[in-house]
Amino acid sequence: MRIPDRVLPALAAAAIIAIACAACGSSSTGTNTAATSAAAGFPVTVHAANGAVHIKSRPDAIISLAPTATEMLYAIGAGAQVKAVDDDSDYPTQAPRTKLSGYDPNAEAIAAYKPDLVVISNNIDNIEQELKELSIPVLDLPAAVTLSNVYTEMDQLGAATGHAAQAKREDASIRSEISAIVAAAPTHAKPLTYYYELSTNPYYSVTSSTFVGSLLALLGMKSIADSITGPAAADGYPSMSAEFILKSNPDYIILADTGADGGQDAATVSARPGWSVLSAVKDKHIIVLNADIASRWGPRIVDLLRDVETAITAGAR
Repeated sequence: MRIPDRVLPALAAAAIIAIACAACGSSSTGTNTAATSAAAGFPVTVHAANGAVHIKSRPDAIISLAPTATEMLYAIGAGAQVKAVDDDSDYPTQAPRTKLSGYDPNAEAIAAYKPDLVVISNNIDNIEQELKELSIPVLDLPAAVTLSNVYTEMDQLGAATGHAAQAKREDASIRSEISAIVAAAPTHAKPLTYYYELSTNPYYSVTSSTFVGSLLALLGMKSIADSITGPAAADGYPSMSAEFILKSNPDYIILADTGADGGQDAATVSARPGWSVLSAVKDKHIIVLNADIASRWGPRIVDLLRDVETAITAGAR
C-alpha cells in the first residue's frame, strides 16, 4: 500500500505502527494467508462438461492428462499443485511430464500418483468413471468451440484449484491482448480467404465454424472450406483435393502441420505439383504456425492470433 505524501496525524501513525507490529509477531505470512484464503473456498462444486464435480478440499496433487489444461493450470497460478502431467504436455517446460497418456489412459497408473484431482479433455475408455470409482474427482474440459469456452474452462479450473481470482485476471488479460491484436489488423473490403492445413494426403482443413476458424474470423479472414456443405463438411474439418485448393486460390495458406510430425513449411508447399501458381505462394503469403499452439485452446491462442495478424499486416504493405 502506498503511504500518502502528507504527514499522518500522530494517533493514526501510532495505530498503523501497532498493526504492523502485530502482523510481524504473527505466525501468518503472506503466503500462509493466501493458502488459507484458497482453502476457505472449499468444499466446492464445479459444473463442468461432465456435470457437477464435488471437490472437498484444495487439491495439492493435480494430474493433467491434457496439454491445454496443463497450460491453463500454470497460467492461473496452480502450477505448484500439479504433481504429474501427460506425455504430450510439453509446455511450460517445468511441468512434471510423465509417461501417463491422455489418449490411452490407465486408471491404475494415474491412481499411483495419489491425485486429489484429475483434469482431462477426452473421456477415453470411460476413464472418468474408473477414477470416480477410486474416489478421485475428475474435471472434463473438452476442446473449445468458442472463445467463451476458453474463459469458462479457465474459471472452472480456477474454482477447482483455489485460484478463482487469478483465473479471472487471466481471462481479462487474454481478452485485452486479443482486442489489441484485432485492432492492429488491417481492414479489407472483403474477407481474406485462407487454406488452413491440418495434414496432407489427404488435405484436411477447417471451416470458419471451428474454434480456430472463429479466431481467424476476428482478423477478417474466411476459410475456403466454407463452401463445402453436407456430409463432406465433416463437422467443420473436411478433407479436400489439391484441385479444390488450387481452384479456390486462397489469399493465404496457414500451416498447422509443422514441426517433427508434419514437417511442412513454405518450401515444401511451394514444391507441390501445380501449387506455384497459387497467389499465396507467389505473394509469399504462407504462414507457418507452431504445431502445438495451433492444436490447443489455452492462453497461447494469443500467440497464434498475433502470428497471423503480423503476417497479414506485413502482406498488406
